[in-house]
Amino acid sequence: MSCCLFQIEAEVQRRKQLIHQSVERKAIISQRYKPKHPHVYILQDSFLAPEFLEIVRYCTSPDAHLDGLLRYTESYPEKRICRLPVFTEEFCQAFVDELENFEQSDMPKGRPNSMNNYGVLLNELGMDETFITPLREKYLRPITALLYPDLGGACLDSHKAFVVKYSLHEDLDLSSHYDNAEVTLNVSLGKEFTEGNLYFGEFRQDPNPVPRYLEIEHVRTQGLLHRGGHIHGALPIASGERWNLIVWMRSSAIRNQLCPMCNKKPELVEAEGFGDGFTGTLEDAAPETVNLCSLW
Repeated sequence: MSCCLFQIEAEVQRRKQLIHQSVERKAIISQRYKPKHPHVYILQDSFLAPEFLEIVRYCTSPDAHLDGLLRYTESYPEKRICRLPVFTEEFCQAFVDELENFEQSDMPKGRPNSMNNYGVLLNELGMDETFITPLREKYLRPITALLYPDLGGACLDSHKAFVVKYSLHEDLDLSSHYDNAEVTLNVSLGKEFTEGNLYFGEFRQDPNPVPRYLEIEHVRTQGLLHRGGHIHGALPIASGERWNLIVWMRSSAIRNQLCPMCNKKPELVEAEGFGDGFTGTLEDAAPETVNLCSLW
């Protein structure tokens, strides 16, 4: 028992350190990095595909319902996966060019997550408040409210957003896993590539192996919405380079009851920013802080 508690405490301290390092990197980037395309940091309607804006208008109308939404999208009902246009080609080109400019700079960089080695944490680049939060609140939440009401789709109140990069000499693929999210948005930004399709197993399935799966092709400028707990992965690319925007969207109303990663009632430690999307009152802390579960 003491060994288990030691391991938990060591993991808590490791993750706290990661958070502090991220805060330090963000401060350095804010002070020293000169963006190549500063306009892409502030979300504008002109960045979004006209078809996406039409979907949002439908979802915010008084008579919106799930069947009506699905008529606007390409859906995989048995998997509860939905494909929809998200960005314009012009925005994707400018955004990837900005990401490459940052990648080639001497700024400090953190790994997007524990599985991907190449990409960008968008909160460190300063895009949370001006781009990702309005994207989630104003545009995505009306859609997820209809698609995933059982997963808190109407009350997704935090996120983790990052861009991942796949190329022949870096990350080629991504093994099967599930996300620390209630709902995930995965948008293909470009550039030119072949193969590397996404595959989906079952919801809450053991991540390895995945005996049977549905394979879905990436389409540039388009995104996939799926349940975070849906086992999935990415097959190897055969040529070129692919950048994907990933937004893990979280509902504190759902995960406060049960941590999706350890499948237990969360035991919280305080974190900065959105943390892992839990909310609660810690001892000697203000209510509604966003925290980490210490059990996984």
